[in-house]
Amino acid sequence: MPDQQIVKSTHLRTSASQTSRLGRWLPSHYSHLNHWLKTTIETAERKAAPFHPVIKEFQAMIESDPVMYMYFTQMFQQQPAFPPPPNSGDVKLQNYRQMLVVINHVLTTAPEFNTTGMVGFPINAILDFPMITPAGLAAFLAPKVNAMFRKVLKVWTQFLDSEDSRYVLNTSSSGWLSPEALDAIHMDEFIHQPNKPFFGFKSWNDFFIREFKPGMRPVAEPANTKAIANACEAAPYAISTNVKESDTFWIKSQPYSLQQMLDGKHVQEFIGGTVYQAFLSAESYHRWHSPVSGTIQSIHQVEGTYYAEAAAEGFDPAGPNNSQGYIAHVATRALIFIEADDPAIGLVCLMPIGMAEVSSCIVTVREHQKVRKGDQIGYFQFGGSTHCLVFRNGVISQFAVGAVPQGPNGSNSVNLNVNALLAIAK
Repeated sequence: MPDQQIVKSTHLRTSASQTSRLGRWLPSHYSHLNHWLKTTIETAERKAAPFHPVIKEFQAMIESDPVMYMYFTQMFQQQPAFPPPPNSGDVKLQNYRQMLVVINHVLTTAPEFNTTGMVGFPINAILDFPMITPAGLAAFLAPKVNAMFRKVLKVWTQFLDSEDSRYVLNTSSSGWLSPEALDAIHMDEFIHQPNKPFFGFKSWNDFFIREFKPGMRPVAEPANTKAIANACEAAPYAISTNVKESDTFWIKSQPYSLQQMLDGKHVQEFIGGTVYQAFLSAESYHRWHSPVSGTIQSIHQVEGTYYAEAAAEGFDPAGPNNSQGYIAHVATRALIFIEADDPAIGLVCLMPIGMAEVSSCIVTVREHQKVRKGDQIGYFQFGGSTHCLVFRNGVISQFAVGAVPQGPNGSNSVNLNVNALLAIAK
Protein backbone atom coordinates (compact mmCIF):
# COMPACT_ATOMS: atom_id res chain seq x y z
CA MET A 1 0.00 0.00 0.00
CA PRO A 2 1.40 3.47 -0.87
CA ASP A 3 2.54 5.34 2.25
CA GLN A 4 0.37 8.37 1.50
CA GLN A 5 -2.76 6.26 1.80
CA ILE A 6 -2.24 5.34 5.45
CA VAL A 7 -1.50 7.04 8.75
CA LYS A 8 -0.42 5.66 12.11
CA SER A 9 -3.23 5.32 14.65
CA THR A 10 -1.06 6.27 17.63
CA HIS A 11 -2.29 9.33 19.53
CA LEU A 12 -5.24 9.94 17.23
CA ARG A 13 -7.42 11.21 20.04
CA THR A 14 -9.99 13.49 18.38
CA SER A 15 -13.01 15.12 19.95
CA ALA A 16 -15.08 17.02 17.40
CA SER A 17 -16.81 20.05 18.86
CA GLN A 18 -18.36 22.39 16.35
CA THR A 19 -21.52 24.26 15.50
CA SER A 20 -21.85 23.26 11.86
CA ARG A 21 -24.88 21.14 11.12
CA LEU A 22 -23.06 17.89 10.56
CA GLY A 23 -24.66 15.67 7.99
CA ARG A 24 -27.01 18.42 6.75
CA TRP A 25 -29.99 17.03 8.66
CA LEU A 26 -30.91 20.62 9.63
CA PRO A 27 -30.29 23.83 7.66
CA SER A 28 -26.89 25.45 8.11
CA HIS A 29 -28.41 28.94 8.38
CA TYR A 30 -30.88 29.93 11.07
CA SER A 31 -33.06 31.92 8.71
CA HIS A 32 -33.99 28.76 6.80
CA LEU A 33 -34.71 26.78 9.97
CA ASN A 34 -36.76 29.61 11.42
CA HIS A 35 -38.75 29.95 8.20
CA TRP A 36 -39.51 26.22 8.28
CA LEU A 37 -40.45 26.30 11.96
CA LYS A 38 -42.65 29.38 11.58
CA THR A 39 -44.43 27.92 8.54
CA THR A 40 -44.84 24.51 10.18
CA ILE A 41 -46.29 25.97 13.37
CA GLU A 42 -48.73 28.10 11.37
CA THR A 43 -49.75 25.15 9.17
CA ALA A 44 -50.23 22.82 12.13
CA GLU A 45 -52.33 25.34 14.08
CA ARG A 46 -54.41 26.26 11.06
CA LYS A 47 -54.97 22.60 10.22
CA ALA A 48 -56.08 21.91 13.81
CA ALA A 49 -56.17 18.18 13.12
CA PRO A 50 -57.51 15.90 15.89
CA PHE A 51 -54.73 14.42 17.94
CA HIS A 52 -53.53 10.99 16.89
CA PRO A 53 -54.03 8.47 19.76
CA VAL A 54 -50.27 8.42 20.39
CA ILE A 55 -50.24 12.23 20.82
CA LYS A 56 -53.20 11.99 23.20
CA GLU A 57 -51.18 9.44 25.16
CA PHE A 58 -48.17 11.79 25.14
CA GLN A 59 -50.32 14.62 26.52
CA ALA A 60 -51.76 12.34 29.21
CA MET A 61 -48.25 11.22 30.18
CA ILE A 62 -47.19 14.84 30.69
CA GLU A 63 -50.28 16.02 32.51
CA SER A 64 -50.78 13.00 34.77
CA ASP A 65 -47.23 12.99 36.14
CA PRO A 66 -46.24 16.02 38.24
CA VAL A 67 -42.54 15.60 37.47
CA MET A 68 -43.14 15.33 33.71
CA TYR A 69 -45.55 18.27 33.86
CA MET A 70 -42.88 20.32 35.59
CA TYR A 71 -40.18 19.38 33.07
CA PHE A 72 -42.32 20.00 29.98
CA THR A 73 -43.53 23.31 31.36
CA GLN A 74 -40.13 24.55 32.47
CA MET A 75 -38.19 23.53 29.35
CA PHE A 76 -40.14 26.10 27.32
CA GLN A 77 -39.97 28.74 30.05
CA GLN A 78 -36.20 28.31 30.24
CA GLN A 79 -35.63 28.81 26.49
CA PRO A 80 -34.74 32.55 26.70
CA ALA A 81 -31.51 31.60 28.48
CA PHE A 82 -30.36 29.91 25.25
CA PRO A 83 -30.80 32.52 22.52
CA PRO A 84 -29.93 31.87 18.87
CA PRO A 85 -27.40 34.07 17.05
CA PRO A 86 -28.39 37.73 16.51
CA ASN A 87 -30.89 38.47 13.75
CA SER A 88 -31.83 34.81 13.45
CA GLY A 89 -35.56 35.41 13.77
CA ASP A 90 -35.80 33.73 17.18
CA VAL A 91 -38.68 31.33 16.37
CA LYS A 92 -39.44 29.09 19.34
CA LEU A 93 -42.35 27.01 20.50
CA GLN A 94 -44.21 28.57 23.41
CA ASN A 95 -45.28 25.53 25.43
CA TYR A 96 -45.71 21.76 25.36
CA ARG A 97 -49.26 21.99 24.02
CA GLN A 98 -48.01 23.78 20.93
CA MET A 99 -45.24 21.16 20.70
CA LEU A 100 -47.85 18.40 20.60
CA VAL A 101 -49.86 20.19 17.90
CA VAL A 102 -46.79 20.46 15.69
CA ILE A 103 -45.62 16.87 16.28
CA ASN A 104 -49.14 15.69 15.51
CA HIS A 105 -48.84 17.47 12.14
CA VAL A 106 -45.38 16.03 11.44
CA LEU A 107 -46.69 12.45 11.80
CA THR A 108 -48.30 12.71 8.36
CA THR A 109 -45.47 14.50 6.55
CA ALA A 110 -42.25 13.40 4.88
CA PRO A 111 -39.05 15.48 4.54
CA GLU A 112 -38.93 17.67 1.45
CA PHE A 113 -35.86 18.49 -0.59
CA ASN A 114 -34.52 22.01 -0.19
CA THR A 115 -31.39 23.47 -1.78
CA THR A 116 -31.00 26.05 1.00
CA GLY A 117 -31.52 23.76 3.94
CA MET A 118 -33.45 20.54 4.38
CA VAL A 119 -35.21 19.82 7.66
CA GLY A 120 -34.62 16.09 7.75
CA PHE A 121 -35.13 16.02 11.52
CA PRO A 122 -38.44 17.88 11.98
CA ILE A 123 -39.03 16.82 15.60
CA ASN A 124 -35.38 17.61 16.35
CA ALA A 125 -35.94 21.08 14.86
CA ILE A 126 -39.01 21.57 17.04
CA LEU A 127 -37.03 20.62 20.17
CA ASP A 128 -33.74 22.34 19.28
CA PHE A 129 -33.99 24.90 22.09
CA PRO A 130 -35.85 23.04 24.88
CA MET A 131 -33.41 20.11 24.51
CA ILE A 132 -30.55 22.00 26.16
CA THR A 133 -32.47 23.70 28.98
CA PRO A 134 -31.99 22.24 32.48
CA ALA A 135 -35.52 20.82 32.38
CA GLY A 136 -34.99 19.44 28.88
CA LEU A 137 -31.71 17.76 29.79
CA ALA A 138 -33.51 15.96 32.62
CA ALA A 139 -36.68 15.13 30.70
CA PHE A 140 -35.02 13.67 27.62
CA LEU A 141 -32.95 11.28 29.73
CA ALA A 142 -36.05 9.94 31.52
CA PRO A 143 -37.00 6.36 30.49
CA LYS A 144 -40.67 7.33 30.57
CA VAL A 145 -40.15 10.12 28.04
CA ASN A 146 -38.02 7.98 25.74
CA ALA A 147 -40.59 5.19 25.83
CA MET A 148 -43.15 7.75 24.72
CA PHE A 149 -40.98 9.04 21.89
CA ARG A 150 -40.41 5.43 20.82
CA LYS A 151 -44.16 5.11 20.33
CA VAL A 152 -44.41 8.45 18.51
CA LEU A 153 -41.57 7.61 16.14
CA LYS A 154 -43.06 4.18 15.45
CA VAL A 155 -46.24 5.89 14.24
CA TRP A 156 -44.24 8.25 12.03
CA THR A 157 -42.27 5.29 10.65
CA GLN A 158 -45.56 3.62 9.69
CA PHE A 159 -46.44 6.71 7.64
CA LEU A 160 -42.96 6.85 6.06
CA ASP A 161 -43.38 3.16 5.14
CA SER A 162 -46.70 3.85 3.42
CA GLU A 163 -47.46 4.83 -0.17
CA ASP A 164 -48.86 8.12 1.14
CA SER A 165 -45.33 9.24 2.01
CA ARG A 166 -44.34 9.24 -1.68
CA TYR A 167 -45.89 12.66 -2.22
CA VAL A 168 -42.41 14.21 -1.79
CA LEU A 169 -41.05 12.01 -4.62
CA ASN A 170 -41.94 14.50 -7.34
CA THR A 171 -40.20 16.82 -9.79
CA SER A 172 -41.12 20.13 -8.16
CA SER A 173 -38.43 22.33 -6.62
CA SER A 174 -39.09 20.68 -3.24
CA GLY A 175 -39.35 17.17 -4.65
CA TRP A 176 -36.70 14.49 -4.47
CA LEU A 177 -37.01 13.72 -8.18
CA SER A 178 -36.23 17.29 -9.28
CA PRO A 179 -33.03 17.76 -11.30
CA GLU A 180 -31.39 19.54 -8.36
CA ALA A 181 -32.25 16.74 -5.92
CA LEU A 182 -31.22 13.95 -8.30
CA ASP A 183 -27.86 15.65 -8.72
CA ALA A 184 -27.42 16.21 -4.96
CA ILE A 185 -28.10 12.56 -4.10
CA HIS A 186 -26.24 11.16 -7.14
CA MET A 187 -29.25 9.10 -8.14
CA ASP A 188 -27.38 7.71 -11.14
CA GLU A 189 -25.33 5.64 -8.68
CA PHE A 190 -28.41 3.97 -7.17
CA ILE A 191 -30.86 1.33 -8.32
CA HIS A 192 -34.05 3.03 -9.53
CA GLN A 193 -36.63 2.80 -12.31
CA PRO A 194 -36.96 6.24 -13.95
CA ASN A 195 -39.77 5.09 -16.26
CA LYS A 196 -42.02 4.11 -13.35
CA PRO A 197 -44.06 6.38 -11.04
CA PHE A 198 -41.95 7.52 -8.07
CA PHE A 199 -38.98 5.86 -9.80
CA GLY A 200 -40.35 2.54 -8.58
CA PHE A 201 -39.99 3.30 -4.87
CA LYS A 202 -42.78 1.99 -2.64
CA SER A 203 -42.49 4.61 0.11
CA TRP A 204 -40.28 7.37 1.51
CA ASN A 205 -38.34 4.83 3.54
CA ASP A 206 -37.91 2.61 0.48
CA PHE A 207 -36.44 5.60 -1.34
CA PHE A 208 -34.27 6.56 1.62
CA ILE A 209 -32.61 3.14 1.94
CA ARG A 210 -32.06 2.87 -1.81
CA GLU A 211 -29.22 0.56 -2.80
CA PHE A 212 -26.14 1.22 -4.88
CA LYS A 213 -25.93 -0.27 -8.33
CA PRO A 214 -23.66 -3.35 -8.47
CA GLY A 215 -20.01 -2.35 -8.60
CA MET A 216 -20.49 1.22 -7.34
CA ARG A 217 -18.80 0.52 -4.00
CA PRO A 218 -16.17 -2.23 -4.47
CA VAL A 219 -14.83 -3.92 -1.35
CA ALA A 220 -11.32 -2.91 -0.34
CA GLU A 221 -8.76 -5.67 -0.90
CA PRO A 222 -11.24 -8.55 -0.55
CA ALA A 223 -8.50 -11.19 -0.29
CA ASN A 224 -6.46 -9.29 2.32
CA THR A 225 -7.74 -10.21 5.79
CA LYS A 226 -5.71 -7.36 7.32
CA ALA A 227 -7.59 -4.74 5.27
CA ILE A 228 -10.62 -3.52 7.24
CA ALA A 229 -13.45 -2.03 5.18
CA ASN A 230 -15.53 1.02 6.01
CA ALA A 231 -18.93 -0.06 7.35
CA CYS A 232 -21.00 3.04 6.42
CA GLU A 233 -20.97 5.80 3.82
CA ALA A 234 -20.00 8.37 6.41
CA ALA A 235 -17.73 11.30 7.28
CA PRO A 236 -15.07 10.67 9.96
CA TYR A 237 -15.93 12.30 13.29
CA ALA A 238 -13.44 10.97 15.85
CA ILE A 239 -10.79 8.35 16.52
CA SER A 240 -9.87 7.45 20.09
CA THR A 241 -7.18 5.01 21.21
CA ASN A 242 -6.53 3.32 24.56
CA VAL A 243 -10.22 3.50 25.45
CA LYS A 244 -11.08 2.94 29.10
CA GLU A 245 -13.56 0.55 30.66
CA SER A 246 -15.22 3.47 32.44
CA ASP A 247 -14.82 7.21 31.90
CA THR A 248 -16.66 10.51 32.40
CA PHE A 249 -18.30 10.55 28.98
CA TRP A 250 -20.56 13.48 29.90
CA ILE A 251 -17.76 16.08 30.04
CA LYS A 252 -17.00 18.41 27.14
CA SER A 253 -14.28 16.21 25.63
CA GLN A 254 -16.76 13.29 25.60
CA PRO A 255 -14.26 10.43 26.00
CA TYR A 256 -15.51 6.96 25.15
CA SER A 257 -16.46 4.71 28.07
CA LEU A 258 -16.78 1.05 27.08
CA GLN A 259 -19.02 -0.09 29.93
CA GLN A 260 -21.73 2.38 28.91
CA MET A 261 -21.20 2.24 25.14
CA LEU A 262 -21.40 -1.54 24.97
CA ASP A 263 -24.15 -1.83 27.58
CA GLY A 264 -21.87 -4.15 29.55
CA LYS A 265 -21.42 -6.62 26.65
CA HIS A 266 -17.90 -8.00 25.93
CA VAL A 267 -16.36 -4.99 27.66
CA GLN A 268 -13.18 -6.77 28.82
CA GLU A 269 -12.29 -7.68 25.24
CA PHE A 270 -12.03 -4.03 24.18
CA ILE A 271 -10.29 -2.30 27.10
CA GLY A 272 -7.36 -0.28 25.74
CA GLY A 273 -8.71 -0.61 22.21
CA THR A 274 -9.71 1.85 19.52
CA VAL A 275 -13.03 3.52 18.70
CA TYR A 276 -13.69 4.98 15.25
CA GLN A 277 -16.81 7.16 14.87
CA ALA A 278 -18.32 8.69 11.73
CA PHE A 279 -21.62 10.39 10.86
CA LEU A 280 -23.98 9.86 7.93
CA SER A 281 -25.34 12.74 5.87
CA ALA A 282 -28.96 13.28 4.92
CA GLU A 283 -28.45 12.58 1.22
CA SER A 284 -26.21 9.55 1.54
CA TYR A 285 -26.46 5.77 1.60
CA HIS A 286 -27.91 4.42 4.84
CA ARG A 287 -27.09 0.72 4.92
CA TRP A 288 -24.28 -0.86 6.95
CA HIS A 289 -21.81 -3.45 5.70
CA SER A 290 -19.46 -5.80 7.48
CA PRO A 291 -15.95 -4.39 7.93
CA VAL A 292 -14.42 -7.88 8.07
CA SER A 293 -15.11 -11.45 7.05
CA GLY A 294 -16.19 -13.52 10.00
CA THR A 295 -19.11 -14.77 12.09
CA ILE A 296 -21.85 -12.75 13.77
CA GLN A 297 -21.22 -13.69 17.38
CA SER A 298 -24.06 -11.74 19.01
CA ILE A 299 -26.57 -8.94 18.40
CA HIS A 300 -27.86 -6.66 21.12
CA GLN A 301 -30.42 -3.85 20.81
CA VAL A 302 -30.27 -0.99 23.33
CA GLU A 303 -33.42 1.08 23.84
CA GLY A 304 -31.87 4.36 24.86
CA THR A 305 -32.51 8.07 24.42
CA TYR A 306 -33.63 10.05 21.35
CA TYR A 307 -33.17 13.74 22.16
CA ALA A 308 -30.58 13.77 24.95
CA GLU A 309 -27.46 15.84 24.48
CA ALA A 310 -24.35 16.67 26.49
CA ALA A 311 -24.88 19.51 28.95
CA ALA A 312 -21.17 20.33 28.72
CA GLU A 313 -21.62 21.47 25.11
CA GLY A 314 -24.00 24.27 26.09
CA PHE A 315 -26.48 25.38 23.43
CA ASP A 316 -25.77 23.42 20.25
CA PRO A 317 -27.45 24.91 17.18
CA ALA A 318 -26.93 21.55 15.53
CA GLY A 319 -28.23 19.63 18.54
CA PRO A 320 -27.40 16.88 19.22
CA ASN A 321 -24.63 16.74 16.58
CA ASN A 322 -21.95 18.13 18.85
CA SER A 323 -22.89 15.46 21.40
CA GLN A 324 -22.13 12.46 19.19
CA GLY A 325 -19.52 11.07 21.57
CA TYR A 326 -21.97 11.42 24.45
CA ILE A 327 -24.93 9.86 22.64
CA ALA A 328 -22.78 6.85 21.74
CA HIS A 329 -23.29 5.95 25.41
CA VAL A 330 -26.96 6.79 25.93
CA ALA A 331 -28.85 6.78 22.61
CA THR A 332 -30.90 4.03 21.00
CA ARG A 333 -28.40 1.76 19.22
CA ALA A 334 -27.58 -1.74 18.03
CA LEU A 335 -24.47 -3.69 18.97
CA ILE A 336 -23.32 -6.20 16.36
CA PHE A 337 -20.33 -8.27 17.50
CA ILE A 338 -18.40 -9.93 14.68
CA GLU A 339 -15.65 -12.51 15.27
CA ALA A 340 -13.23 -11.89 12.40
CA ASP A 341 -11.78 -14.87 10.56
CA ASP A 342 -8.35 -13.31 11.04
CA PRO A 343 -7.42 -14.05 14.68
CA ALA A 344 -5.20 -10.95 14.78
CA ILE A 345 -8.38 -8.86 14.52
CA GLY A 346 -10.63 -11.06 16.64
CA LEU A 347 -13.84 -9.56 17.97
CA VAL A 348 -15.09 -6.31 16.38
CA CYS A 349 -18.20 -4.34 17.37
CA LEU A 350 -20.22 -2.35 14.84
CA MET A 351 -22.49 0.06 16.67
CA PRO A 352 -25.07 1.96 14.58
CA ILE A 353 -26.51 4.73 16.76
CA GLY A 354 -29.94 6.30 16.47
CA MET A 355 -29.80 10.09 16.68
CA ALA A 356 -33.06 12.07 17.12
CA GLU A 357 -35.68 10.75 14.66
CA VAL A 358 -33.18 8.28 13.22
CA SER A 359 -33.91 5.62 15.75
CA SER A 360 -34.73 2.36 13.97
CA CYS A 361 -31.61 0.20 13.71
CA ILE A 362 -32.75 -2.66 11.47
CA VAL A 363 -30.34 -5.63 11.61
CA THR A 364 -30.56 -7.94 8.59
CA VAL A 365 -28.22 -10.70 9.79
CA ARG A 366 -28.66 -13.27 12.54
CA GLU A 367 -26.40 -14.60 15.25
CA HIS A 368 -23.88 -17.27 14.16
CA GLN A 369 -24.27 -16.26 10.51
CA LYS A 370 -21.11 -16.15 8.39
CA VAL A 371 -20.49 -12.85 6.60
CA ARG A 372 -17.95 -11.72 4.08
CA LYS A 373 -16.26 -8.34 4.18
CA GLY A 374 -18.63 -5.93 2.46
CA ASP A 375 -21.84 -7.91 3.05
CA GLN A 376 -24.87 -5.87 4.14
CA ILE A 377 -25.72 -6.37 7.80
CA GLY A 378 -28.43 -3.74 8.39
CA TYR A 379 -29.75 -0.23 7.81
CA PHE A 380 -31.22 2.88 9.45
CA GLN A 381 -34.93 3.53 8.97
CA PHE A 382 -35.61 6.51 8.57
CA GLY A 383 -32.31 7.94 7.59
CA GLY A 384 -28.76 7.86 8.80
CA SER A 385 -27.08 8.96 11.95
CA THR A 386 -23.74 8.15 13.50
CA HIS A 387 -21.93 4.89 14.09
CA CYS A 388 -18.88 3.47 15.85
CA LEU A 389 -16.51 0.61 15.16
CA VAL A 390 -14.77 -0.74 18.26
CA PHE A 391 -11.53 -2.72 17.94
CA ARG A 392 -9.48 -4.64 20.51
CA ASN A 393 -6.22 -3.32 21.94
CA GLY A 394 -3.31 -3.59 19.52
CA VAL A 395 -5.38 -4.52 16.45
CA ILE A 396 -5.10 -1.35 14.38
CA SER A 397 -1.76 -0.57 12.78
CA GLN A 398 -2.77 2.19 10.38
CA PHE A 399 -5.85 4.17 9.39
CA ALA A 400 -6.44 5.20 5.80
CA VAL A 401 -5.99 8.93 5.23
CA GLY A 402 -9.65 9.30 4.24
CA ALA A 403 -10.71 7.83 7.60
CA VAL A 404 -8.88 10.37 9.74
CA PRO A 405 -10.76 13.51 10.90
CA GLN A 406 -9.14 16.47 9.13
CA GLY A 407 -11.44 19.48 9.66
CA PRO A 408 -10.62 22.58 11.75
CA ASN A 409 -12.58 21.16 14.69
CA GLY A 410 -11.57 17.56 14.17
CA SER A 411 -14.17 16.16 11.78
CA ASN A 412 -14.49 15.77 8.04
CA SER A 413 -17.29 16.96 5.80
CA VAL A 414 -16.42 14.44 3.09
CA ASN A 415 -17.73 10.90 3.25
CA LEU A 416 -15.46 7.88 3.16
CA ASN A 417 -17.14 5.46 0.77
CA VAL A 418 -18.75 2.36 2.24
CA ASN A 419 -16.54 -0.71 1.65
CA ALA A 420 -13.49 1.52 1.04
CA LEU A 421 -10.31 0.90 3.01
CA LEU A 422 -10.73 2.06 6.61
CA ALA A 423 -7.68 0.63 8.35
CA ILE A 424 -4.96 -2.03 8.27
CA ALA A 425 -4.63 -4.53 11.11
CA LYS A 426 -1.27 -5.58 12.49
